[in-house]
Amino acid sequence: MTQTPTAHGPAQGQARAEFTVPAQHPMVTVLGSGDSLLRVIETAFPAADIHVRGNQISAVGDSKDVALISRVFDEMMLVLRTGQPMTEDAVERSIAMLKASENGTSDGQETPAEVLTQNILSSRGRTIRPKTLNQKRYVDAIDKHTIVFGIGPAGTGKTYLAMAKAVQALQSKQVNRIILTRPAVEAGERLGFLPGTLYEKIDPYLRPLYDALHDMLDPDSIPRLMAAGTIEVAPLAYMRGRTLNDAFIILDEAQNTSPEQMKMFLTRLGFDSKIVITGDVTQVDLPSGTKSGLRQVQDILEGLDDVHFSRLTSQDVVRHKLVGRIVDAYEKYDSQHGTENGGHKGGRGRQSGHKGL
Repeated sequence: MTQTPTAHGPAQGQARAEFTVPAQHPMVTVLGSGDSLLRVIETAFPAADIHVRGNQISAVGDSKDVALISRVFDEMMLVLRTGQPMTEDAVERSIAMLKASENGTSDGQETPAEVLTQNILSSRGRTIRPKTLNQKRYVDAIDKHTIVFGIGPAGTGKTYLAMAKAVQALQSKQVNRIILTRPAVEAGERLGFLPGTLYEKIDPYLRPLYDALHDMLDPDSIPRLMAAGTIEVAPLAYMRGRTLNDAFIILDEAQNTSPEQMKMFLTRLGFDSKIVITGDVTQVDLPSGTKSGLRQVQDILEGLDDVHFSRLTSQDVVRHKLVGRIVDAYEKYDSQHGTENGGHKGGRGRQSGHKGL
């Protein structure tokens, strides 16, 4: 997109930029169905005038706005050239990344196109990719480090992306097996009152891990892989006394580990293995007075070589937009009232249901 001073702008400092969409890209891929993508850009830059004529797009306004609009369209074209479609969410996230970079609030040089086109895993006609800068850095950290902690609120993809990396590692023969585990802490529901055998009692608690596997592997292959021990899904207590070699190990819901359980789990690490630990320190279901192992381990291992802490925020929530706003609203309430998760700090945290991945 070329930028020039506008010849007719009424205010000093205004600029004009023009962009020609290459013929191989239909305009609907750039503007969106019913101009939905164009409206996202117009909403983000309300003071600028954006016009479309044929395959020509022009923007007039404040020079900073016009420069950012130019970069938005440039990044969109880089993504479209890979064959990946642009969505309203992707455009919004691209604009947020570019604005953060422009304002100096971003501490990295990654571009939106680099974030949005990084493929982790392709399965059954869909590709799993990071959708935010923090998610990309989280995925990159898993590649670079032996132990990675993914800490953040529900919906930030911390477990889902770790699962995708585990399946990728298994398929590329970097590891021989995947081990998925959770601490069997009850969240307002008593497992003992559930009907059935021990396995049937535990199975609903581990169900979100099974669901993620079904998104990433042929469902028919999962029972076979589990029967062979290639994939193991088990409560954290089953890890005691083991050394886990040649494995990609994921500990989910780690905020519900005690300090002793966290130490036990970390010392299961064997040769040629990788560990990813995920959790949300604002949603602790441990009994009152029991310290969260995930909270404590940050003080103990921060800065240790080959251990990395990735911290995701409400800005990385990839569910419905309202989820991110809900997370922010709860954080604001807690900071104003000296509470955690609606209860007094130090007391029992979340009391209802299991959160998802």
